[in-house]
Amino acid sequence: MAAPAKSPSFDPADFLGLDDLLDPEDLAVRDTVRSWAADRVLPRVAEWYERGELPEIRELARELGAIGALGMSLRGYGCAGASAVQYGLACLELEAADSGIRSLVSVQGSLAMYAVHRFGSEEQKGAWLPRMASGEVIGCFGLTEPDHGSDPASMRTYAKRDGGDWVLNGRKMWITNGSVAGVAVVWAQTEEGVRGFVVPTDTAGFSAPEIKHKWSLRASVTSELVLDDVRLPQDAVLPEVRGLKGPLSCLSHARYGIVWGSMGAARSCFESAVAYARTREQFGKPIGGFQLTQAKLADMAVELHKGILLAHHLGRRMDAGRLRPEQISFGKLNNVREAIEICRTARTILGANGISLEYPVMRHATNLESVLTYEGTVEMHQLVLGKALTGLDAFR
Repeated sequence: MAAPAKSPSFDPADFLGLDDLLDPEDLAVRDTVRSWAADRVLPRVAEWYERGELPEIRELARELGAIGALGMSLRGYGCAGASAVQYGLACLELEAADSGIRSLVSVQGSLAMYAVHRFGSEEQKGAWLPRMASGEVIGCFGLTEPDHGSDPASMRTYAKRDGGDWVLNGRKMWITNGSVAGVAVVWAQTEEGVRGFVVPTDTAGFSAPEIKHKWSLRASVTSELVLDDVRLPQDAVLPEVRGLKGPLSCLSHARYGIVWGSMGAARSCFESAVAYARTREQFGKPIGGFQLTQAKLADMAVELHKGILLAHHLGRRMDAGRLRPEQISFGKLNNVREAIEICRTARTILGANGISLEYPVMRHATNLESVLTYEGTVEMHQLVLGKALTGLDAFR
C-alpha cells in the first residue's frame, strides 16, 4: 500500500500558494521591487506623508529607472519589455509601500510614456522615452480639468493652428508629477477632434503650481497645469491618434496597474492587522484569539487573495492580447473597493493605534480614497459594466 502523499507546506503569508503562479523571472522582478521599496520608501514614507511632500522624487525616479520600473511593460527605447504580470507585481509591491509611489510610476509609464510609445512619432519616441525610462526626465499626463473629470469629452483646453505652430490654452487639474515634470502629454480639443501634444514644461506659457492641503496621496506631487498661449511646433502633436480613444486607451493601461496596486495597500494593512492581533492583549490574551477578530481576519484574507487572483487572471489575458477595457473596469471596481474595506477593518483591529502613522493602516486608507476616484470613479466603472451586460448606454 502506497504511503499517503505528504501535505504541502502552508505559509499563512501566502494562504493560497499564489507564488505557484509565478515563474522565476516573475519572482525576481517582484523581489527586486519589494527590496527597493523596503530600503528606500518604508523607512521614510510616514515622515513624507506627515509633511505632505515627496522631497526625494527626482532621486527616487532615477532609482526606479535603474531597476527597470519606469515604462517597464513597453519595449525598446530603453524600456524593460516586462510582461503585464511582472508590471502588475511591481505595482503591487510599490503600493504596499505607498500609493503615491505607485502613482509616480503609473503616471510616468502607463500614461505619459505609454502615450508617446503608442501614438508618437519616431522622433518623439527617441527624444523622450530613453530619458523617461531612466528617470532622467519625469513626465505627467494632462487630461482631467477643474470642471471635467469623468466627462473628458467636454474638456475646454483648446489647441488651434497658427501658421506652422499650435497654440494651446486651458487648465488641467489633479495632475500627478506636474510640478516636477520635464515633459507633459496634454490632451486638447482642436478643429480635428481631441489631439495629444508633447509639451516640454520649460515652454513659455506653461506652469504647474503644486496643489497643497491634500489629506490623501500626501507623499506624492499633485499639480494644476496652466497653459497660457503655449506655442508648440507642428511636430509636437502625437501623429498616430485622434479622438478620445487616445487618452482612454492610456487610462486603461494605468487602471490595470491599479488592479494590482490596490491589493498591495490591502496586503500591507492585512499584515499589520495579523501581527497586531497576535501580540495585542486584552482580557488576558491576544485579541487574535477572540472569535470576532478571527472572523475579521478570515474575511480580509479571502477578499485579499481573491483580488490578487483576479489581478493575475487579467494580467495573463493582457499578456495574451485578450484583455478588454470592460474587464479592467471589473478589476478596478472590485479591487479598490475591497482594498478600502480591508483597510477599514484593519483599523478596527488596531483600535486607536490604527490612526497612528506608526502603523501604515490609516495612510493606506486615506490614499485609497483617491485611488477610488482617479482613473474612473466607482460609478463610471459600474456603468461600464452595466453597458457591457445590457448593451444599453446609461452614461447620458
